[in-house]
Amino acid sequence: MSAKTIGFIGTGVMGSSMAANLLQAGYALNIYTRTKSKAKSLIELGATWKESVKELAEASDVMVTIVGYPSDVEEVYLGKDGLLEHAKPGAYLIDMTTSKPSLAQRIFQKAHMKNLHVLDAPVSGGDVGARNGTLAIMVGGETEAFQEMLPIFQVMGENIQLQGPAGSGQHTKMSNQITIASNMIGVCEAITYAQKAGLNPSKVLDSITTGAAGSWSLNNLAPRMIAGNYEPGFYIKHFIKDMKIAIESAQELGLTTPGLELSLSLYEKLASEGEENSGTQALIKFFQTK
Repeated sequence: MSAKTIGFIGTGVMGSSMAANLLQAGYALNIYTRTKSKAKSLIELGATWKESVKELAEASDVMVTIVGYPSDVEEVYLGKDGLLEHAKPGAYLIDMTTSKPSLAQRIFQKAHMKNLHVLDAPVSGGDVGARNGTLAIMVGGETEAFQEMLPIFQVMGENIQLQGPAGSGQHTKMSNQITIASNMIGVCEAITYAQKAGLNPSKVLDSITTGAAGSWSLNNLAPRMIAGNYEPGFYIKHFIKDMKIAIESAQELGLTTPGLELSLSLYEKLASEGEENSGTQALIKFFQTK
């Protein structure tokens, strides 16, 4: 346990479990979210509610954010009542939102001028990884800040890598999302194929998850597809956001990403049909209705 007080902003599917793990590890936790009722379970566990980002910043040594979109990150960090304006000198700020690499770099540069330490540290592992404290955490920033924050990261994840300077965590997460995007199409096609062939898809999974086809999505999301469970471990609307960031970042690097673009088009179609708040595994509906 550390004497550092952590301020936590963002209590969605991932953030709630991550914050709960920090409380259970013995950290003092301040919490703020736009809708106080979403923080009720954390307050009951011992978190201290703060009425604003400003109030949270002034009372915390370390701030962890996992919010929805780059626009939210920009508001929380760079707004007139944001973290950079009100954080204590020498404080540490960790953005675990999947956001734009260029924004992470801009926040780092502005924070550096204020004697603040910033790390971009997006995560992968879904609701299961957040709940179990087994997330993959991809970090960009300075080595000394990373080492100082490592005990906090170790409460929330297992595979924790410093990838390089500011923005490197977000670039790594883009690689992660690009991989998942095409893989999800393959998982959906495989399950649908097994069903159309008259096989027991769960038994098919028993065979193919341990072979060359094995992946996190096949192990964790395919069973939900088979069960018709479309509850979000990760929202379709947030995956669409991530894919758009990845495409934009790839274009800035002079790369084409046809697999990613196909996946985005399928997910956007699902979202237009009212599935934006479903889990990403709901992509199988696109194939099963054909």
